[in-house]
Amino acid sequence: MPFANADISDIIATTIQSRSGVIADNVTHNNALLTRLRQRGKTKPFSGGNVILQELSFSSNTNAMYYSGYEVLRIDPQDVISASQWDIKQAACAVTVSGLETIQNAGKEQIIDLIDARMEVAESSMQNLISTGVYSDGTGSGGKQITGLQSIVSNAPTTGTVGGINRANYAFWRNQTYDFSVDAGASASATNIYRGFNLLWARCTRGSDTPDLILVDNTFWEFYLASLQNVARFAGDSELADIGFTTIKFMMADVVLDGGIGGDAPANTAYFVNSDYLFFRPHRERNFVALGDERMSTNQDAVVRLMGFAGNMTCSGARFQGTAFE
Repeated sequence: MPFANADISDIIATTIQSRSGVIADNVTHNNALLTRLRQRGKTKPFSGGNVILQELSFSSNTNAMYYSGYEVLRIDPQDVISASQWDIKQAACAVTVSGLETIQNAGKEQIIDLIDARMEVAESSMQNLISTGVYSDGTGSGGKQITGLQSIVSNAPTTGTVGGINRANYAFWRNQTYDFSVDAGASASATNIYRGFNLLWARCTRGSDTPDLILVDNTFWEFYLASLQNVARFAGDSELADIGFTTIKFMMADVVLDGGIGGDAPANTAYFVNSDYLFFRPHRERNFVALGDERMSTNQDAVVRLMGFAGNMTCSGARFQGTAFE
């Protein structure tokens, strides 16, 4: 039996396509880390391949040397550039309209209103799906989840393979850590969190390479604010504050509460992020756009259109990232 209104599929498709840029922006605005990556030009679409390659420098050029007069200079070939490899992860959300709903919402304008309402729900659902993935270890949904901070910035950075590189074998690929129970000999609190942050900051710093974003859950946010009772507080930079994120400064970095209601930041954790070395890599043709043609059931009077995403989070400098935890 044909669908009650064949034009409805085209309306859904064009609505998804016209909103795709808005959806992509709103996904990043829903998450402090993705917002920072977009602001710093670290949202870099890719166009193809079976994996996402993220170039990185893993060693110094040993030809660098002092010399005098006619001394022979070293010109040995140098293998100092490699790449981490990241799987392409996929996500989708269906927008459906039944034949009954089509005739109940007679008129093009009413149909568009119905689709817009369902698009808003689908958009927020995709926002939450990706935002949760950003903090994940990538093992959710049977390993189909995007690779998140719990994998890239691990509490156990000497084990496991991330981005195709075994951290047990390569020290340059290990992030920094501060374990309050080990390094401070006590649970995190308002009296020791500032010192813990100071030490982790130093571990993540190389010259002018420093963290620019610190993501904390409710507990660490409370501890950090309490530690500042006797010192002046000042708001974070307007890039994040102006779009609604609650921020305050530590050193030169914005400390952002990414807990709150429905927050995805892991409990009792702070991530020290150097966004120069983190990337959000959507596929150019799967960045929250309509996927293919309509899907119609052979025994139902309904039409389905899919909004889709493909890509992943990637990293080119794990040693510049850090995590404080207990």
